[in-house]
Amino acid sequence: MSDNTSIKPVHFREKIRRIIFDHNTPASKGFDIVLLVLILLAVFATMLESVESVRNLHGDALRAAEWIFTMLFMFEYAARIYSVKSPFKYILSFYGIIDLLAWIPLWITLLLNEDSAHYLAIVRILRMLRVFRILKLIDLIGDSNRLIRAMRDSSGKIFVFLFFILTLVTVTGSIMYIVEGSQNVKFSSIPTSIYWAIITITTVGFGDVVPITTAGKIITCFMVLIGYAIIAVPTGIVIGAMRDSKRTAASGRSCSECNRDGHHQSAVFCYHCGTEIDKS
Repeated sequence: MSDNTSIKPVHFREKIRRIIFDHNTPASKGFDIVLLVLILLAVFATMLESVESVRNLHGDALRAAEWIFTMLFMFEYAARIYSVKSPFKYILSFYGIIDLLAWIPLWITLLLNEDSAHYLAIVRILRMLRVFRILKLIDLIGDSNRLIRAMRDSSGKIFVFLFFILTLVTVTGSIMYIVEGSQNVKFSSIPTSIYWAIITITTVGFGDVVPITTAGKIITCFMVLIGYAIIAVPTGIVIGAMRDSKRTAASGRSCSECNRDGHHQSAVFCYHCGTEIDKS
C-alpha cells in the first residue's frame, strides 16, 4: 500500500510562481511565449504611435491597444508580486522596476497634457528589456565575465589610448582653427574645430564642418588615414586581454559555487565568492 501522506498539495500561489518564474514546465513556456508576443506587439504599437501620419489615422486604435497591453502587464505584475516570497525585494530589483515601467507610463499620461504624455513613449520602449528575462538571456551574463574581466585588465591601456586621441584631436583642432579660422566661418572657435577633428578621426564625416583651404584639406586627409589606423587599436587590446584570460582559465580551476574560472592552481578559496575550491 503506497504512502500518499508525503505528497503535499501545491498551493495556488506556488503554481503561479512556477508558471511565471520556472521556465521549465509546458505551462511556464507557454506563458513566456504569450508574454513575448505581448511585449513585441506593445513595442511595435509604441513605435507606430511615434509616426505622425499613422497616429493621425489610427490613433484611437493604437490608444485602445495600448490600454489593453497596459492592463495585461498590470495583471502580470500583480501576479509576480503575489507569487514571489519577497515582494518588496522583487519590486526594488532591476527587473521589478522594468516590469513596473511596462505599465505605469500610460497611467501617468492621464495627469499630463497630450504633448507631454507623448514623450513617455520612450519609457514604454523599455518593455523590450523584459525579453532578456523571457529568453533567459540573463543566464548568458555568466559567460560575459571573461569579456568584462578582459576589459578591466586592459583598462589602463585603453585609457592611455583615449588620452592620446584626446590630445591628438585637441592639437589638430587648434591647428585647424589657425589654418581655417580666418577664411572659414565653420571653424569659428577651437571647440568647434575640435568637434571637426573628432568627427573626422572617427571617419563619421557629417559634413557640417568642412575645410576650404588647401592646407586644411591636406590635414583632413591625414586625419582620416589616422582614423582608419586607430579604429582597430582598442579592439586589438581587448582581444589580446581575452586571449590571455582564456589561457588563464584553461590552466586554472573553476569554483563549484559560482562557476567562475581562472583560479590559480594553488588557490584555496574562490576569488569572487570565497567558497573553498575543490583540489581535485
